[in-house]
Amino acid sequence: MNHTAAKLWTRSFTLICWSSFFLFMTFYMLATALPLFVENSLNGSRQEIGLAMTVFVAATVICRPIAGRLAVRIGNRPILLTGLSLFMAASLLYYAIPSLPMLLVLRFVHGIGFGLAATASSTAAALLVPNSRKGEGIGYFSLFMSLAMVIGPFAGLTASEHSFTLFFSLCGLFALLSLASGILAKLPAVNTTRGNLAAADTRWIRSIFEPKAVPIALTALVLAFAYSGITTFLSVYADELGLHKTASWFFVCFALMIVIPRPFTGRLFDRYGASVLIYPGLVSFTAGMVLLSQAHSPFTLLLSGGILGLGYGVLFPSYQTLAIQAAPASTGIAISTFFVLFDSGYGAGSYFLGLLASYVHYSNMYLYSAFLVGISALLYYRASKTALLKGQQPVQPAEA
Repeated sequence: MNHTAAKLWTRSFTLICWSSFFLFMTFYMLATALPLFVENSLNGSRQEIGLAMTVFVAATVICRPIAGRLAVRIGNRPILLTGLSLFMAASLLYYAIPSLPMLLVLRFVHGIGFGLAATASSTAAALLVPNSRKGEGIGYFSLFMSLAMVIGPFAGLTASEHSFTLFFSLCGLFALLSLASGILAKLPAVNTTRGNLAAADTRWIRSIFEPKAVPIALTALVLAFAYSGITTFLSVYADELGLHKTASWFFVCFALMIVIPRPFTGRLFDRYGASVLIYPGLVSFTAGMVLLSQAHSPFTLLLSGGILGLGYGVLFPSYQTLAIQAAPASTGIAISTFFVLFDSGYGAGSYFLGLLASYVHYSNMYLYSAFLVGISALLYYRASKTALLKGQQPVQPAEA
């Protein structure tokens, strides 16, 4: 049987990819432009800018394991539609925010919707992709998130320059399109093997975390901690450097270097395994972070964005795919485990890097973040030598 002929681009997989695209469009628009709203309209400090993102991520972290458990019990579709509906409703309420405390409440509610929707859509994509094309399929699914990373920050920063009313209107529109795409998709049932059902019935901690996915998820946590400083503080950092107009193009360069290699990196993962991508990706991300810390011109800022994007674009889908492959009988909970730890790193980074930036310049904050990537490399090396990942051999595509 020729496994490479297994169909990847089904109608439902395509719709889930678009739903995720619009979901993350809204996320990245808010992640990059909301700090300007907090600083300029609500007179928030650097710590409060980070707190606005941390509260959102905290809600997401709480909801992801709940989504993983409920997907096993009641199905993935109700979780997806509930999350997308709540996400859309929250996106429409930013107009009415008069103060920072009310913004934090809304951000928490918005994070709940995002946590449910993002976990359910990732689970759906993993189940819709043929096993023989898992790395390629997850890579393409992540590509849609990367496309959102191309357009979202640029659209968000551009719209916010005109008015925050226009900015929040676009956020609401994209959230609505995400919901519409999710409604039209037909989702497969979540794997309900004995191991998956047992995970939902045993102790609380075991129902949240899939142990086999934890080692690789910890490497992603450290990466996310460093990455949070880019999305949360880049626009403010560029403004301090007098490069505010370059900030939106930084994210374009960042995301383009994720998008362009993606069709090739997914196939390399399936044929040769993860390490051939992850180690060069770690080097690229570290080099980009160091260059970002020394950026004083539009060229160096844009170059750092491209180098960072190349590294991140290799690392994130590779880590995610390894987490899924580590526990194929518990796909939903494995994905939940991965994103709980990834989001925890992102949320913690948003707050603590903001706290650090209150004492040192943003350039030093980014330089210190480069050292964190070395920790991620050590964690991956250790995980790759354990029995949890040693069994994950590269998939050898059959000859056509």
